[in-house]
Amino acid sequence: MDRLDAMRLFVRVVESGSFSAVAREQSVSQPTVSKQIAGLEAHLGAQLLRRTSRSLNLTEAGQDFYEAAVRLVDDLDAAESRVGRRQASPAGLVRVTVAPVFGRLYIVPRLSEFFARYPDITIELIIADRVLNLIEDGIDVAIHNGPLDDSTLIARKIAQTPIVTVATPAYLAAQGTPASPSDLERHALVVYAPGGAPRAWGFQGKFGPITIQPKGPFRTNDADQIRAAVLADLGLAHTPGWLFARELAAGTVVRVLGEHEPEDLPISAVHAGGRRVPGKVRAFIEFVAGVLAEEASLAMGSGGKVPAAEAGEAIRHSQGQLER
Repeated sequence: MDRLDAMRLFVRVVESGSFSAVAREQSVSQPTVSKQIAGLEAHLGAQLLRRTSRSLNLTEAGQDFYEAAVRLVDDLDAAESRVGRRQASPAGLVRVTVAPVFGRLYIVPRLSEFFARYPDITIELIIADRVLNLIEDGIDVAIHNGPLDDSTLIARKIAQTPIVTVATPAYLAAQGTPASPSDLERHALVVYAPGGAPRAWGFQGKFGPITIQPKGPFRTNDADQIRAAVLADLGLAHTPGWLFARELAAGTVVRVLGEHEPEDLPISAVHAGGRRVPGKVRAFIEFVAGVLAEEASLAMGSGGKVPAAEAGEAIRHSQGQLER
């Protein structure tokens, strides 16, 4: 057993929280990863990980060894960077989860630049029709829209977007422009309905928040279909501004009820808390933050780009589930 390789593998298992995720990353079988960790534990004469069918936790000895192993691996990487290109050009697989349309509009079109800068990094985009658990599913980072409710995760705010109500000029010419949220009762609304339940529309009124339960002839659980329906003049939609940012800039759709818009939504890079963030993951987060900083549309609510100090802050939130 190569102890250094086993140590690196152990660090990755702890960081990902999953033997299977590390096996996929290393292109080996899960039993191979388990055998390496078992061999490391046998060499040390101590149990490092406590495994159950549903969780993977460090023992006290494992926590001590993990902290030492991280320092050793980082020191070695730093030494290699002085004589080679490893640290200057991080390598390996980064598994990312992102809302499908957001990835298609803002991330995938710019990946060629990322690969030119980091030729040894592979990006795997994970799209799922369910809420993903970053640790159990072996996800390195999530690009997340909205508040974060899971206190075990860390979110770095990298952009923000307003919540806008939009329609095409053709629809508004035919049906009129709503002057207040109450006017929406007389309009056809394009309804986002994840899980079959229409999501409420939120606005700010003179005396506080206003909630509208949308009704309309078309509902869908897919953001791409929301876009298609609005552009087909089917009605008004209430969405994050990034979904129609380029159409708004081009005048293809029109923003209404601007004075009643709720607070902007944060866009964050989210990763598991209490663990080292590998250089390859940091490189991807920094790249995405830079891409979004160039998109003035992602800070429309504040009239400009997200300030660097604000974009770099780490924020924690309390209990709940991560929703894309």
